[in-house]
Amino acid sequence: MQATLSEQEVVRREKLAELQAMGIDPYPAPLYETTHTATYIKENYSEATADKFKEVSFAGRIMSVRDMGKANFAVLQDSTGRIQLYVKRDDICPGDDKTMFDIVWKKLLDIGDIIGIKGYVFITRTGEISIHVTSFTLLSKSLRPMPIVKEKDGEQFDAVTDLEFKYRQRYADLIVNPSVKDTFTKITKMKNAIRAFLNERGGLEVDTPVLQSIPGGAAARPFITHHNALDMPLYLRIANELYLKRLIVGGFEWVYEFSRNFRNEGMDRTHNPEFTILEFYVAYKDYLWMMETTEQLLEQTAIATNGTSVTTVNGTEVDFKAPYKRISIYDAIKEHTGTDISNMDEDGLRALCHKLKIEVAPSMGRGKLIDELFGSQCERHYIQPTFITDYPVEMSPLTKKHRDKAGLVERFELIINGKEIANAYSELNDPIDQRKRFEDQLVLMERGDDEAMFIDNDFLRALEYGMPPTAGIGFGIERLAMLLTGNVSIQDVLFFPQMRPENVS
Repeated sequence: MQATLSEQEVVRREKLAELQAMGIDPYPAPLYETTHTATYIKENYSEATADKFKEVSFAGRIMSVRDMGKANFAVLQDSTGRIQLYVKRDDICPGDDKTMFDIVWKKLLDIGDIIGIKGYVFITRTGEISIHVTSFTLLSKSLRPMPIVKEKDGEQFDAVTDLEFKYRQRYADLIVNPSVKDTFTKITKMKNAIRAFLNERGGLEVDTPVLQSIPGGAAARPFITHHNALDMPLYLRIANELYLKRLIVGGFEWVYEFSRNFRNEGMDRTHNPEFTILEFYVAYKDYLWMMETTEQLLEQTAIATNGTSVTTVNGTEVDFKAPYKRISIYDAIKEHTGTDISNMDEDGLRALCHKLKIEVAPSMGRGKLIDELFGSQCERHYIQPTFITDYPVEMSPLTKKHRDKAGLVERFELIINGKEIANAYSELNDPIDQRKRFEDQLVLMERGDDEAMFIDNDFLRALEYGMPPTAGIGFGIERLAMLLTGNVSIQDVLFFPQMRPENVS
Protein backbone atom coordinates (compact mmCIF):
# COMPACT_ATOMS: atom_id res chain seq x y z
CA MET A 1 0.00 0.00 0.00
CA GLN A 2 1.33 3.46 -0.95
CA ALA A 3 2.12 5.81 1.90
CA THR A 4 -0.06 8.89 2.42
CA LEU A 5 0.92 11.61 -0.05
CA SER A 6 2.45 14.83 1.22
CA GLU A 7 0.99 18.18 0.22
CA GLN A 8 3.73 18.73 -2.36
CA GLU A 9 3.18 15.26 -3.84
CA VAL A 10 -0.53 16.01 -4.21
CA VAL A 11 0.24 19.33 -5.93
CA ARG A 12 2.65 17.66 -8.37
CA ARG A 13 0.02 15.08 -9.31
CA GLU A 14 -2.44 17.89 -9.95
CA LYS A 15 0.13 19.51 -12.26
CA LEU A 16 0.58 16.16 -14.00
CA ALA A 17 -3.16 15.98 -14.67
CA GLU A 18 -3.21 19.56 -15.98
CA LEU A 19 -0.34 18.82 -18.38
CA GLN A 20 -2.18 15.78 -19.67
CA ALA A 21 -5.37 17.81 -20.09
CA MET A 22 -3.38 20.25 -22.25
CA GLY A 23 -2.30 17.37 -24.48
CA ILE A 24 1.29 17.34 -23.20
CA ASP A 25 2.66 13.86 -22.59
CA PRO A 26 4.69 14.08 -19.35
CA TYR A 27 6.50 10.83 -20.22
CA PRO A 28 7.03 10.92 -24.01
CA ALA A 29 8.87 8.41 -26.20
CA PRO A 30 12.43 8.00 -24.93
CA LEU A 31 14.45 9.19 -27.93
CA TYR A 32 15.81 12.70 -27.42
CA GLU A 33 19.00 13.48 -29.31
CA THR A 34 21.55 15.57 -27.42
CA THR A 35 24.62 17.23 -28.89
CA HIS A 36 26.54 18.44 -25.85
CA THR A 37 27.07 17.82 -22.14
CA ALA A 38 27.37 20.38 -19.37
CA THR A 39 31.04 19.65 -18.78
CA TYR A 40 31.93 19.72 -22.48
CA ILE A 41 30.28 23.12 -22.92
CA LYS A 42 31.99 24.62 -19.88
CA GLU A 43 35.41 23.25 -20.83
CA ASN A 44 35.30 24.12 -24.53
CA TYR A 45 33.19 27.24 -25.02
CA SER A 46 34.92 30.56 -25.66
CA GLU A 47 34.48 33.55 -27.96
CA ALA A 48 36.79 31.82 -30.43
CA THR A 49 34.70 28.63 -30.47
CA ALA A 50 31.26 30.27 -30.23
CA ASP A 51 30.28 29.23 -33.76
CA LYS A 52 30.39 25.57 -32.68
CA PHE A 53 27.79 26.22 -29.97
CA LYS A 54 25.12 28.09 -31.95
CA GLU A 55 22.84 25.06 -32.02
CA VAL A 56 22.86 23.06 -28.82
CA SER A 57 20.55 20.21 -27.81
CA PHE A 58 20.84 19.34 -24.13
CA ALA A 59 18.85 17.32 -21.58
CA GLY A 60 18.90 17.09 -17.80
CA ARG A 61 17.12 17.63 -14.51
CA ILE A 62 15.95 21.03 -13.25
CA MET A 63 17.88 21.76 -10.05
CA SER A 64 16.87 25.37 -9.40
CA VAL A 65 14.89 28.24 -10.93
CA ARG A 66 15.13 32.01 -10.41
CA ASP A 67 11.93 33.73 -11.54
CA MET A 68 12.58 37.21 -12.94
CA GLY A 69 9.21 37.83 -14.57
CA LYS A 70 9.47 37.57 -18.35
CA ALA A 71 12.89 35.91 -18.08
CA ASN A 72 14.07 33.12 -15.82
CA PHE A 73 17.41 31.61 -14.94
CA ALA A 74 17.50 27.87 -14.18
CA VAL A 75 20.14 25.23 -13.52
CA LEU A 76 19.99 21.97 -15.44
CA GLN A 77 22.02 18.90 -14.38
CA ASP A 78 23.09 16.05 -16.64
CA SER A 79 25.37 13.10 -15.90
CA THR A 80 28.49 15.28 -16.17
CA GLY A 81 27.49 18.29 -14.10
CA ARG A 82 25.36 21.44 -14.07
CA ILE A 83 24.90 24.41 -16.39
CA GLN A 84 22.83 27.56 -16.21
CA LEU A 85 19.90 28.22 -18.57
CA TYR A 86 18.47 31.56 -19.60
CA VAL A 87 14.81 31.25 -20.51
CA LYS A 88 13.13 34.33 -22.02
CA ARG A 89 9.36 34.49 -22.57
CA ASP A 90 9.47 35.95 -26.10
CA ASP A 91 12.12 33.46 -27.27
CA ILE A 92 10.15 30.48 -26.01
CA CYS A 93 6.86 31.87 -27.32
CA PRO A 94 7.60 34.23 -30.26
CA GLY A 95 3.91 34.48 -31.23
CA ASP A 96 0.83 35.62 -29.35
CA ASP A 97 0.34 32.30 -27.54
CA LYS A 98 2.50 32.46 -24.39
CA THR A 99 1.14 29.22 -22.86
CA MET A 100 4.44 27.31 -22.96
CA PHE A 101 6.15 29.98 -20.87
CA ASP A 102 3.38 31.42 -18.70
CA ILE A 103 1.64 28.15 -17.87
CA VAL A 104 3.95 25.21 -18.58
CA TRP A 105 7.34 26.71 -17.68
CA LYS A 106 6.32 28.97 -14.82
CA LYS A 107 3.49 26.99 -13.22
CA LEU A 108 3.58 23.33 -14.18
CA LEU A 109 7.30 22.51 -14.11
CA ASP A 110 9.03 21.70 -10.82
CA ILE A 111 12.53 21.23 -9.51
CA GLY A 112 13.38 17.60 -10.31
CA ASP A 113 11.60 17.52 -13.67
CA ILE A 114 13.68 16.28 -16.60
CA ILE A 115 13.55 18.42 -19.72
CA GLY A 116 15.26 18.70 -23.07
CA ILE A 117 16.22 22.13 -24.37
CA LYS A 118 17.50 23.64 -27.60
CA GLY A 119 19.35 26.93 -27.83
CA TYR A 120 22.78 28.52 -28.09
CA VAL A 121 25.63 29.08 -25.65
CA PHE A 122 26.64 32.54 -24.44
CA ILE A 123 28.36 34.21 -21.50
CA THR A 124 26.25 36.29 -19.11
CA ARG A 125 27.24 39.74 -17.86
CA THR A 126 28.47 38.07 -14.68
CA GLY A 127 30.78 35.86 -16.74
CA GLU A 128 28.90 32.55 -16.43
CA ILE A 129 28.73 30.21 -19.41
CA SER A 130 25.02 29.56 -20.01
CA ILE A 131 22.57 28.25 -22.59
CA HIS A 132 20.04 30.68 -24.05
CA VAL A 133 16.96 28.48 -24.48
CA THR A 134 14.83 28.77 -27.61
CA SER A 135 12.60 25.74 -26.95
CA PHE A 136 12.08 23.05 -24.35
CA THR A 137 10.39 19.65 -24.06
CA LEU A 138 9.18 17.93 -20.90
CA LEU A 139 10.76 14.45 -20.80
CA SER A 140 9.77 13.23 -17.33
CA LYS A 141 7.57 14.80 -14.65
CA SER A 142 8.92 14.39 -11.11
CA LEU A 143 6.17 13.48 -8.65
CA ARG A 144 8.28 13.54 -5.51
CA PRO A 145 10.11 16.66 -4.24
CA MET A 146 13.84 16.34 -3.68
CA PRO A 147 15.86 17.66 -0.78
CA ILE A 148 17.66 20.71 -2.07
CA VAL A 149 21.40 21.12 -1.57
CA LYS A 150 22.21 24.82 -1.77
CA GLU A 151 25.42 26.24 -3.14
CA LYS A 152 27.25 29.51 -2.62
CA ASP A 153 30.52 30.53 -4.24
CA GLY A 154 30.94 27.01 -5.58
CA GLU A 155 30.62 25.35 -2.17
CA GLN A 156 27.74 23.21 -0.92
CA PHE A 157 25.96 23.86 2.33
CA ASP A 158 22.79 22.45 3.86
CA ALA A 159 23.81 19.12 2.25
CA VAL A 160 21.85 15.94 2.87
CA THR A 161 23.50 14.06 5.75
CA ASP A 162 20.63 11.80 6.88
CA LEU A 163 22.15 8.32 6.52
CA GLU A 164 18.73 6.66 6.35
CA PHE A 165 17.98 8.81 3.31
CA LYS A 166 21.44 8.51 1.75
CA TYR A 167 21.66 4.73 1.83
CA ARG A 168 18.02 3.78 1.29
CA GLN A 169 17.33 6.35 -1.44
CA ARG A 170 20.71 6.29 -3.15
CA TYR A 171 19.09 7.39 -6.42
CA ALA A 172 18.06 10.70 -4.81
CA ASP A 173 21.40 11.01 -2.99
CA LEU A 174 23.20 10.75 -6.34
CA ILE A 175 21.05 13.52 -7.79
CA VAL A 176 21.63 16.08 -5.06
CA ASN A 177 25.18 15.24 -3.92
CA PRO A 178 27.69 15.36 -6.80
CA SER A 179 30.49 14.14 -4.50
CA VAL A 180 28.69 10.80 -4.17
CA LYS A 181 28.81 10.31 -7.93
CA ASP A 182 32.53 11.23 -7.83
CA THR A 183 33.10 8.43 -5.30
CA PHE A 184 31.58 5.79 -7.56
CA THR A 185 33.37 7.15 -10.62
CA LYS A 186 36.65 6.71 -8.74
CA ILE A 187 35.68 3.14 -7.82
CA THR A 188 35.18 2.35 -11.51
CA LYS A 189 38.61 3.82 -12.28
CA MET A 190 40.06 1.67 -9.49
CA LYS A 191 38.55 -1.54 -10.86
CA ASN A 192 39.60 -0.70 -14.42
CA ALA A 193 43.17 -0.09 -13.24
CA ILE A 194 43.26 -3.45 -11.45
CA ARG A 195 41.93 -5.24 -14.52
CA ALA A 196 44.48 -3.50 -16.75
CA PHE A 197 47.34 -4.50 -14.40
CA LEU A 198 46.26 -8.16 -14.36
CA ASN A 199 45.44 -8.37 -18.07
CA GLU A 200 48.80 -6.86 -19.07
CA ARG A 201 50.54 -9.63 -17.11
CA GLY A 202 48.57 -12.46 -18.67
CA GLY A 203 45.70 -12.82 -16.19
CA LEU A 204 42.46 -14.33 -17.48
CA GLU A 205 39.21 -13.01 -16.01
CA VAL A 206 36.75 -15.83 -15.28
CA ASP A 207 33.38 -16.48 -13.63
CA THR A 208 32.68 -19.19 -11.07
CA PRO A 209 29.43 -20.37 -9.43
CA VAL A 210 27.56 -18.19 -6.96
CA LEU A 211 25.30 -21.07 -5.90
CA GLN A 212 27.44 -23.81 -4.37
CA SER A 213 26.69 -27.17 -2.84
CA ILE A 214 29.48 -26.64 -0.28
CA PRO A 215 30.36 -23.16 1.04
CA GLY A 216 34.13 -23.46 0.74
CA GLY A 217 37.19 -21.27 0.52
CA ALA A 218 36.78 -19.26 3.73
CA ALA A 219 35.81 -19.48 7.37
CA ALA A 220 32.40 -17.78 7.44
CA ARG A 221 28.72 -18.44 8.08
CA PRO A 222 26.86 -18.90 4.76
CA PHE A 223 23.39 -18.00 3.52
CA ILE A 224 21.38 -21.15 2.77
CA THR A 225 18.75 -21.56 0.07
CA HIS A 226 16.97 -24.51 -1.57
CA HIS A 227 16.94 -25.74 -5.16
CA ASN A 228 13.45 -27.06 -5.85
CA ALA A 229 14.17 -29.08 -9.00
CA LEU A 230 17.10 -30.92 -7.40
CA ASP A 231 15.48 -30.91 -3.93
CA MET A 232 18.75 -30.00 -2.28
CA PRO A 233 20.19 -27.18 -0.17
CA LEU A 234 22.53 -24.71 -1.83
CA TYR A 235 24.69 -21.96 -0.38
CA LEU A 236 25.47 -18.48 -1.64
CA ARG A 237 29.23 -18.45 -2.03
CA ILE A 238 31.35 -17.13 0.80
CA ALA A 239 34.45 -17.29 -1.44
CA ASN A 240 35.46 -18.38 -4.93
CA GLU A 241 38.89 -19.69 -3.98
CA LEU A 242 38.36 -23.42 -4.46
CA TYR A 243 36.85 -23.00 -7.93
CA LEU A 244 39.70 -20.77 -9.10
CA LYS A 245 42.23 -23.33 -7.88
CA ARG A 246 40.33 -26.02 -9.82
CA LEU A 247 41.11 -23.93 -12.91
CA ILE A 248 44.81 -23.88 -11.99
CA VAL A 249 44.62 -27.70 -11.80
CA GLY A 250 43.00 -27.62 -15.26
CA GLY A 251 45.98 -25.85 -16.80
CA PHE A 252 45.36 -22.11 -16.57
CA GLU A 253 48.39 -20.35 -15.08
CA TRP A 254 46.85 -17.01 -14.02
CA VAL A 255 43.13 -16.56 -13.34
CA TYR A 256 41.23 -13.81 -11.54
CA GLU A 257 37.65 -12.95 -10.66
CA PHE A 258 35.78 -10.03 -9.15
CA SER A 259 33.57 -12.22 -6.99
CA ARG A 260 30.31 -11.12 -5.37
CA ASN A 261 30.31 -12.97 -2.04
CA PHE A 262 27.73 -13.38 0.72
CA ARG A 263 28.37 -13.96 4.41
CA ASN A 264 25.59 -14.29 6.97
CA GLU A 265 27.35 -12.29 9.63
CA GLY A 266 27.23 -8.92 11.38
CA MET A 267 27.00 -5.50 9.78
CA ASP A 268 29.08 -2.47 10.70
CA ARG A 269 31.12 0.28 9.08
CA THR A 270 33.45 -2.24 7.42
CA HIS A 271 31.12 -5.21 6.87
CA ASN A 272 28.14 -5.73 4.55
CA PRO A 273 26.58 -9.19 4.04
CA GLU A 274 27.03 -8.79 0.27
CA PHE A 275 30.46 -7.61 -0.89
CA THR A 276 33.09 -7.97 -3.61
CA ILE A 277 36.37 -9.85 -3.40
CA LEU A 278 39.03 -9.83 -6.09
CA GLU A 279 40.89 -13.13 -6.05
CA PHE A 280 43.69 -14.20 -8.35
CA TYR A 281 45.88 -17.29 -8.53
CA VAL A 282 49.18 -17.68 -10.33
CA ALA A 283 50.94 -20.99 -10.95
CA TYR A 284 54.61 -21.48 -10.09
CA LYS A 285 54.69 -18.47 -7.72
CA ASP A 286 54.78 -18.12 -3.93
CA TYR A 287 53.66 -15.65 -1.26
CA LEU A 288 56.93 -13.70 -1.44
CA TRP A 289 56.36 -13.03 -5.14
CA MET A 290 52.76 -12.14 -4.29
CA MET A 291 53.90 -9.47 -1.81
CA GLU A 292 55.95 -7.72 -4.49
CA THR A 293 53.12 -8.01 -7.02
CA THR A 294 50.62 -6.63 -4.51
CA GLU A 295 52.83 -3.59 -3.87
CA GLN A 296 53.07 -2.89 -7.60
CA LEU A 297 49.34 -3.42 -8.16
CA LEU A 298 48.23 -1.12 -5.36
CA GLU A 299 50.71 1.65 -6.10
CA GLN A 300 49.66 1.73 -9.76
CA THR A 301 45.96 1.51 -8.88
CA ALA A 302 46.19 4.40 -6.40
CA ILE A 303 47.89 6.61 -8.99
CA ALA A 304 45.34 5.65 -11.68
CA THR A 305 42.47 6.45 -9.31
CA ASN A 306 43.69 9.66 -7.68
CA GLY A 307 46.73 10.80 -9.64
CA THR A 308 48.95 10.09 -6.63
CA SER A 309 49.99 7.18 -4.43
CA VAL A 310 48.81 9.11 -1.35
CA THR A 311 45.21 9.11 -0.11
CA THR A 312 43.68 10.77 2.93
CA VAL A 313 41.22 8.99 5.21
CA ASN A 314 39.76 10.79 8.21
CA GLY A 315 42.61 13.28 8.14
CA THR A 316 45.30 10.58 7.99
CA GLU A 317 47.55 10.23 4.95
CA VAL A 318 48.13 6.71 3.67
CA ASP A 319 50.84 6.15 1.06
CA PHE A 320 50.58 3.16 -1.28
CA LYS A 321 54.10 3.62 -2.64
CA ALA A 322 56.17 0.44 -2.46
CA PRO A 323 57.82 -1.19 -0.56
CA TYR A 324 55.61 -2.02 2.44
CA LYS A 325 56.65 -2.99 5.97
CA ARG A 326 56.72 -6.73 6.78
CA ILE A 327 56.32 -8.29 10.26
CA SER A 328 55.32 -11.81 11.40
CA ILE A 329 52.06 -12.22 13.29
CA TYR A 330 53.89 -13.59 16.35
CA ASP A 331 56.21 -10.55 16.39
CA ALA A 332 53.25 -8.21 15.96
CA ILE A 333 51.44 -9.74 18.94
CA LYS A 334 54.62 -9.65 21.02
CA GLU A 335 55.17 -6.00 20.08
CA HIS A 336 51.69 -4.92 21.19
CA THR A 337 51.04 -7.27 24.14
CA GLY A 338 54.53 -7.86 25.48
CA THR A 339 53.94 -11.63 25.32
CA ASP A 340 55.60 -14.22 23.09
CA ILE A 341 52.81 -16.64 22.11
CA SER A 342 54.79 -18.69 19.59
CA ASN A 343 54.89 -21.76 21.86
CA MET A 344 51.58 -21.28 23.69
CA ASP A 345 48.94 -24.00 23.56
CA GLU A 346 45.18 -23.38 23.48
CA ASP A 347 44.87 -23.14 27.26
CA GLY A 348 47.66 -20.59 27.49
CA LEU A 349 46.16 -18.47 24.71
CA ARG A 350 42.73 -18.59 26.34
CA ALA A 351 44.23 -17.45 29.63
CA LEU A 352 46.01 -14.57 27.89
CA CYS A 353 42.78 -13.50 26.22
CA HIS A 354 41.01 -13.46 29.59
CA LYS A 355 43.88 -11.43 31.07
CA LEU A 356 43.53 -8.88 28.26
CA LYS A 357 39.72 -8.88 28.67
CA ILE A 358 39.15 -10.31 25.18
CA GLU A 359 35.87 -12.22 24.95
CA VAL A 360 36.35 -15.71 23.51
CA ALA A 361 33.96 -18.62 22.99
CA PRO A 362 34.57 -22.21 24.16
CA SER A 363 34.34 -23.37 20.53
CA MET A 364 37.41 -21.35 19.53
CA GLY A 365 40.53 -23.35 18.78
CA ARG A 366 44.13 -22.14 18.81
CA GLY A 367 43.85 -20.42 15.43
CA LYS A 368 40.73 -18.43 16.34
CA LEU A 369 42.27 -17.37 19.67
CA ILE A 370 45.37 -16.02 17.92
CA ASP A 371 43.14 -14.25 15.43
CA GLU A 372 41.24 -12.58 18.28
CA LEU A 373 44.49 -11.50 19.94
CA PHE A 374 45.80 -9.91 16.76
CA GLY A 375 42.48 -8.29 15.88
CA SER A 376 41.91 -6.71 19.28
CA GLN A 377 45.48 -5.77 20.24
CA CYS A 378 47.44 -5.19 17.04
CA GLU A 379 45.46 -4.53 13.88
CA ARG A 380 44.50 -0.91 14.61
CA HIS A 381 48.15 0.13 14.96
CA TYR A 382 49.04 -0.57 11.31
CA ILE A 383 48.01 2.54 9.37
CA GLN A 384 50.54 2.50 6.52
CA PRO A 385 50.42 -0.62 4.31
CA THR A 386 51.93 -3.52 6.28
CA PHE A 387 52.28 -7.22 5.48
CA ILE A 388 51.57 -9.44 8.50
CA THR A 389 53.31 -12.71 7.67
CA ASP A 390 53.93 -16.33 8.66
CA TYR A 391 50.74 -17.43 10.38
CA PRO A 392 50.36 -20.54 12.56
CA VAL A 393 49.05 -23.56 10.67
CA GLU A 394 45.85 -23.69 12.78
CA MET A 395 44.72 -20.36 11.29
CA SER A 396 45.17 -21.33 7.66
CA PRO A 397 43.59 -24.60 6.49
CA LEU A 398 44.23 -23.87 2.78
CA THR A 399 47.85 -22.70 3.05
CA LYS A 400 51.16 -24.43 2.34
CA LYS A 401 53.36 -25.16 5.34
CA HIS A 402 56.31 -22.82 5.75
CA ARG A 403 59.44 -24.07 4.01
CA ASP A 404 61.71 -23.07 6.96
CA LYS A 405 59.58 -22.58 10.09
CA ALA A 406 57.79 -25.53 11.71
CA GLY A 407 54.20 -24.94 12.75
CA LEU A 408 53.76 -21.95 10.43
CA VAL A 409 52.38 -21.45 6.93
CA GLU A 410 53.37 -19.17 4.06
CA ARG A 411 50.64 -16.59 4.39
CA PHE A 412 50.31 -12.83 4.70
CA GLU A 413 47.56 -10.37 5.37
CA LEU A 414 47.86 -6.78 4.17
CA ILE A 415 46.71 -4.30 6.82
CA ILE A 416 46.05 -0.66 5.89
CA ASN A 417 44.51 1.99 8.12
CA GLY A 418 43.95 -0.63 10.80
CA LYS A 419 41.93 -3.04 8.61
CA GLU A 420 42.64 -6.18 6.60
CA ILE A 421 42.64 -5.36 2.88
CA ALA A 422 44.08 -8.57 1.42
CA ASN A 423 44.85 -12.16 2.41
CA ALA A 424 47.35 -14.28 0.47
CA TYR A 425 48.97 -17.72 0.56
CA SER A 426 51.45 -20.02 -0.97
CA GLU A 427 48.60 -22.38 -1.76
CA LEU A 428 48.43 -25.85 -0.24
CA ASN A 429 48.69 -28.34 -3.10
CA ASP A 430 49.28 -31.54 -1.09
CA PRO A 431 45.93 -33.40 -1.24
CA ILE A 432 46.72 -35.61 1.77
CA ASP A 433 47.68 -32.64 3.94
CA GLN A 434 44.62 -30.76 2.67
CA ARG A 435 42.29 -33.58 3.66
CA LYS A 436 43.79 -33.61 7.16
CA ARG A 437 43.29 -29.82 7.45
CA PHE A 438 39.65 -30.16 6.40
CA GLU A 439 39.16 -32.92 8.98
CA ASP A 440 40.61 -30.62 11.65
CA GLN A 441 38.04 -28.01 10.61
CA LEU A 442 35.29 -30.62 10.97
CA VAL A 443 36.33 -31.14 14.59
CA LEU A 444 35.95 -27.39 15.20
CA MET A 445 32.52 -27.48 13.55
CA GLU A 446 31.47 -30.27 15.91
CA ARG A 447 32.61 -28.08 18.82
CA GLY A 448 30.14 -25.43 17.68
CA ASP A 449 32.26 -23.22 15.40
CA ASP A 450 29.72 -22.26 12.71
CA GLU A 451 32.46 -20.58 10.64
CA ALA A 452 34.62 -23.71 10.31
CA MET A 453 35.16 -25.04 6.78
CA PHE A 454 33.27 -27.92 5.22
CA ILE A 455 35.12 -30.82 3.62
CA ASP A 456 34.99 -30.35 -0.16
CA ASN A 457 35.62 -33.80 -1.59
CA ASP A 458 35.47 -32.65 -5.20
CA PHE A 459 38.19 -30.08 -4.53
CA LEU A 460 40.29 -32.82 -2.91
CA ARG A 461 39.75 -34.96 -5.99
CA ALA A 462 40.97 -32.05 -8.16
CA LEU A 463 44.11 -31.72 -6.03
CA GLU A 464 44.79 -35.43 -6.47
CA TYR A 465 45.20 -34.82 -10.21
CA GLY A 466 48.03 -32.45 -9.24
CA MET A 467 48.07 -28.67 -8.76
CA PRO A 468 51.32 -26.83 -9.51
CA PRO A 469 52.89 -24.64 -6.81
CA THR A 470 50.60 -21.61 -6.74
CA ALA A 471 50.29 -18.20 -5.11
CA GLY A 472 46.82 -16.81 -4.43
CA ILE A 473 45.36 -13.64 -2.96
CA GLY A 474 42.00 -12.09 -2.14
CA PHE A 475 41.39 -8.33 -1.89
CA GLY A 476 38.41 -6.71 -0.19
CA ILE A 477 37.33 -4.40 -3.00
CA GLU A 478 35.02 -2.24 -0.90
CA ARG A 479 37.67 -1.76 1.78
CA LEU A 480 40.19 -0.76 -0.87
CA ALA A 481 37.59 1.59 -2.35
CA MET A 482 37.06 3.18 1.07
CA LEU A 483 40.76 3.96 1.27
CA LEU A 484 41.10 5.35 -2.25
CA THR A 485 37.96 7.52 -1.98
CA GLY A 486 38.58 8.70 1.58
CA ASN A 487 35.42 7.16 3.04
CA VAL A 488 35.22 5.59 6.50
CA SER A 489 32.05 3.51 6.02
CA ILE A 490 31.53 0.60 3.64
CA GLN A 491 27.98 1.87 3.05
CA ASP A 492 29.47 4.92 1.32
CA VAL A 493 31.14 2.79 -1.38
CA LEU A 494 28.15 0.51 -2.06
CA PHE A 495 25.41 1.85 -4.29
CA PHE A 496 22.75 -0.01 -2.33
CA PRO A 497 23.97 -1.26 1.07
CA GLN A 498 21.87 -3.77 2.98
CA MET A 499 19.39 -2.14 5.38
CA ARG A 500 16.58 -3.16 7.68
CA PRO A 501 13.08 -3.30 6.12
CA GLU A 502 11.58 0.14 5.74
CA ASN A 503 8.50 1.02 7.75
CA VAL A 504 6.04 2.47 5.23
CA SER A 505 2.55 3.26 6.46
